Amino acid sequence: MKHFGLKNRGVKNRGDILISVVVFAAITVTVTIGLVNWGAAMLAGIRTTQAKEQAFQIAEAGIDYYRWHLAQFPTDYTDGTTGPSPYYHAVTDKNDVVIGGYALTITPPPLGSTKVVITSTGTTTANPNVSRTVQATLAQPSLAQYAVIANDNLRFGAGTTIYGPVSSNQGIHFDGVAFNVVSSALATDTDPDNSCTPQPACAVEWGVFTQSGTDDPSPPTAANNRPDVFAAGRQYPVPAFPFATLAVNLSSLLTLSTPGGVCSAPRCWVSSGAQGYYMHLNTNNTYDMYTVNTLKAAPSGCTSVASQSQWGTWSINTKTLIGAGYAIPTNGIVFVKDNLWIDGQINGSRLTVAAADIGQTDPTKYLNITVNNDLLYTNFDGTDVIGLIAQNNVNVGLFSADSFTIDAALVAEIGRVGRFYYNSNCRSGGVSYYDRSSLTLNGMIATAIRYGFAYTDGTGYTTRNINYDGNLLYSPPPSFPLASTQYQTISWKQLK
Repeated sequence: MKHFGLKNRGVKNRGDILISVVVFAAITVTVTIGLVNWGAAMLAGIRTTQAKEQAFQIAEAGIDYYRWHLAQFPTDYTDGTTGPSPYYHAVTDKNDVVIGGYALTITPPPLGSTKVVITSTGTTTANPNVSRTVQATLAQPSLAQYAVIANDNLRFGAGTTIYGPVSSNQGIHFDGVAFNVVSSALATDTDPDNSCTPQPACAVEWGVFTQSGTDDPSPPTAANNRPDVFAAGRQYPVPAFPFATLAVNLSSLLTLSTPGGVCSAPRCWVSSGAQGYYMHLNTNNTYDMYTVNTLKAAPSGCTSVASQSQWGTWSINTKTLIGAGYAIPTNGIVFVKDNLWIDGQINGSRLTVAAADIGQTDPTKYLNITVNNDLLYTNFDGTDVIGLIAQNNVNVGLFSADSFTIDAALVAEIGRVGRFYYNSNCRSGGVSYYDRSSLTLNGMIATAIRYGFAYTDGTGYTTRNINYDGNLLYSPPPSFPLASTQYQTISWKQLK
């Protein structure tokens, strides 16, 4: 019995060891399988991460490709085809082995805008189920990147406040307040308003200078830091703007307004045979058109003492209605082959109005646009846009409103944006028209020769507020002149 009992205990011990071995083996197998699975998951994760990064790089390559494509073909929004997007492109490595591709969706700019939206989705050959999508918005900056751009000397007197960039191909005398950069293409300038003698040596200034408060030192002494005048600073010299390109733009506007080569309303208006046309804008996307028969005569003693070309009152006396409710053309362009007066208000319209006699070589017959009363937007989010492009001057006449607002981008191709000089005899009915209270411009000015709504002796508008409309930079009026034909990236984001 004793021997039998010992034998049974040995069998039991051996059974316990077997169970332990089985348990430890199971644990080992489980851990090993876990490690293998973990390793496989890690490897799969690394490969997925690699595929995601590669897909991302391929998607970005699609954006870079189409930016290059637009540099070659600025108005091609179908990738050289006539079909709809998406447009597929394979991507190869250095050995010309296909490693993936991108699909492009191109959203062309809406009317009047230069914004192109490019959406690129990249995938890899190794893992086609993984994709990345990026989106970029490109745009060509318009001439309206400036609050004021000029091809002549400029003078901004005390009382002028400007919120956008100002630049000129000549010098700038600035005594107002500028809340953006003021720049000149000249390093130094001879001030045309300096009455000291002998000229010009005593009048040499920096390209952008001020005499408000303490005068700037003359070159070569560095100009003072004047944040009270130049809140964002001043720069000189900078590259000049090619004003000659504006003539090309006027010709293209005529072509766009005359499909089939025929000038007819409401897109295009031939010469009136009178003083010109008066255009009144309505808030229902229409306009009314009148023939201007006669202009108001200048009061006695109100004469062109400054000997300015085309001097006059530029104020309507009599007019005749041609028609009401003309629809603003779908391309937003109205071309007038005569002088034009314009006012009114828009609501949801995008409009460019040009006045020019293409081919005219006599400067005294170049055509003008005049605004004497409110020209207004209803919406200030970029929905409403007006561009006025005159072959010669953009005028404010003698009998203009005492206080009014112009919501528009104003361009004078050869002449100037501003008001003629009216002396103190320019009064009528006991009202002094030579000096006016305030003029507010919400938009921008491009002027070939010296701009101005006021003069140093107190004539003109006492207060001039020029508020830059930032919506015009990439969403200008239809077919508005560009500051550059190169597309710039204005936004980028990853969608997936």
